[in-house]
Amino acid sequence: MKQVICMKWGTAYGPEYVNVMFGMLRRNITGDFRLICFTDDSSGVRSEVECMPLPSLGCEIPPDVPGKWPKIALWGKQLGGLTGTALFVDLDSVIVDNIDCYFTHGDPHQVYTARNWVRHFGKHGQTSVFRFPIGENSYMLEDLQNNPAEISRKYRFEQNYVTDHVKGGVKFWPEPWTKHFGIHSQGIWPLRYLRPPVLPKGARIITFPGHPKPPDAIVGRWSHVRKHKPQLEHLKWVFAQRKTDRRWRRFISRYIMPTKWVEDHWRE
Repeated sequence: MKQVICMKWGTAYGPEYVNVMFGMLRRNITGDFRLICFTDDSSGVRSEVECMPLPSLGCEIPPDVPGKWPKIALWGKQLGGLTGTALFVDLDSVIVDNIDCYFTHGDPHQVYTARNWVRHFGKHGQTSVFRFPIGENSYMLEDLQNNPAEISRKYRFEQNYVTDHVKGGVKFWPEPWTKHFGIHSQGIWPLRYLRPPVLPKGARIITFPGHPKPPDAIVGRWSHVRKHKPQLEHLKWVFAQRKTDRRWRRFISRYIMPTKWVEDHWRE
């Protein structure tokens, strides 16, 4: 049985993200699978999804530390009675092709991640999509519990901790499989005014760290608090920000055209 895990806590993602994830998995996995959602609020989630309480991190992360440290709770010795291997997928990911290969690739006792696209030339992992053997690396959680402030401040982001702390190191998926929407689809900022984001050749999962999110990409907006504007209107708005925002230049790159292929794939 193929096992996929996601996590939903707080208010960042509504139940529609989980429901869409199930739909994408159903279209892109051969045969039976389980989607297990660890969450603090299962309301609105479709019945086919197995909702379980969030696993306890067992320690406090300082409030000034960024990153998604609750994900480290997945490395505990016990995880909701699950056994074997599991594929973790962030809820703000879009599955665009069959992902059977993520379950069969390589050694099931190794940890597989995407290579960090921002720090591409290093051996750094990116944990939007990773596969791990459940319970076999419980020291990851235990070590954090023993020294949460020092470890979290040292690594800042949980994916850096995973990369450096997994014994034997993480392994990487084949390069084309997992891509970053901002880097590989949108490209450098001038292109964003000339064409919609592209679907990278050979990609199977597109991740959406930061902004925009999949629903925003569909309609062509940077975040849900803004409406889509044609190119010239957006640039006029950007230059108007000079009077009130000293960092107005950052808005120049925050433009996106409506993206049809995201609409085609991000649905129940």
